[in-house]
Amino acid sequence: YVLEHDELIINDAIRRELSRGGQVFYLYNFVETISYTADKIRSAFPEANVVVAHGKMDKDQLEDIWRDMITGEIDVLVSTTIIEVGVNVPNASLMIVENAERFGLSQLHQLRGRVGRGDTESHCILVSDAKGEDATARFEILCKDNDGFRIAEEDLKLRGPGDFFGSRQSGLPTLKIASLMTDT
Repeated sequence: YVLEHDELIINDAIRRELSRGGQVFYLYNFVETISYTADKIRSAFPEANVVVAHGKMDKDQLEDIWRDMITGEIDVLVSTTIIEVGVNVPNASLMIVENAERFGLSQLHQLRGRVGRGDTESHCILVSDAKGEDATARFEILCKDNDGFRIAEEDLKLRGPGDFFGSRQSGLPTLKIASLMTDT
């Protein structure tokens, strides 16, 4: 699902997931204010065990968090993108991604793959206040397709390849020699 930020809807989705015994990944990719976001969730769900994880934490502390998440001791994990790969929590069946417009489609596809690894139906909610045709087109691609390669191709068409020998990660190159899509 794609929606504008609405705490009532987000809290309702979390409530539903917790009521059926599931776990939630809440992706919030700003380390500086991640604790504030976790505190808002804690105040809305005082009965839930809400934990924060991000890449600036100690390795041993993160290992404890992963173990607690896998064993079901954590109800809501508010995390940065460190959950993108290598995390297998079969009981996690709700992913909420704040500021989804800040991510590439391939990364969003990878993130939504963190849920739905068990027998329970899973959901991914992309929260974005971005307006415009580009944002709409990007989210439509992700909502209609599960093939990571096709999603990456569409993302490349929309955002451009960026610089091969520079630091830009998107946009059209200044000197066009060939198309990555058609001249492979």
